[in-house]
Amino acid sequence: MYKRIILKLSGETLAPETLEGAKSPTFDALRVEEVARVIAELAGMGVQVGVVMGGGNIWRGRFSEEMNAVNADQMGMLATVINALAVEDALCRLGQKATVFTAQEMNRFARLYTAKAAIECMENGEIVLLAGGTGNPFFTTDTGAALRAAELKADAVFKGTTVEGVYDSDPRKNPDAQLIRDISYREAVTRGLRVMDLTAFMLCMEQKVPVVRVFSMENLGNILRVAAGEDLGTTVHE
Repeated sequence: MYKRIILKLSGETLAPETLEGAKSPTFDALRVEEVARVIAELAGMGVQVGVVMGGGNIWRGRFSEEMNAVNADQMGMLATVINALAVEDALCRLGQKATVFTAQEMNRFARLYTAKAAIECMENGEIVLLAGGTGNPFFTTDTGAALRAAELKADAVFKGTTVEGVYDSDPRKNPDAQLIRDISYREAVTRGLRVMDLTAFMLCMEQKVPVVRVFSMENLGNILRVAAGEDLGTTVHE
């Protein structure tokens, strides 16, 4: 059993599967509630949970190559804050205590992140929602998850994908791609396997984050199965 997990959730996890009949192009109310329920069940297993939010359901990339990349990344950071607030609201409606921390000062909306404060909240049974990425442009939320895992001394990072785990090539392009069940950070970096960006893998390796579990989150229940010890997806480790 893991004691403390950093769960990396993409923004798309909160979005409608199709826009047909959707009330919002960015959020599906039932999907947000399902995410909150699974996170609350994870905490109910005795796991301390930090959730690093992505923002891809709201903002991804740039309007054009001419757009300032720093401005675009700052918009992405704000998108993660919106997502964290949505999940916090759903968790609180379930009776689960939760706190949103941001890497930027916006005290009217959330607490400014420090590792000490986040650990105190987790040890008191609260879900910690970690928004704003690393606080800096040019870094993905995958790197943010690796950074927070190192700072908060997590036992594992749970990284969801739309496929079963880490493959030796893109399974959406290569029908003969092979699932890799177990691999080291160093080998993942050397082979350029990009299920997480290489900066995130390098950070996990250098800071000795024990393990990254990569698995499909098409079924959100897989989060609970992996936390309970099932051998789903890929284990990436030192």
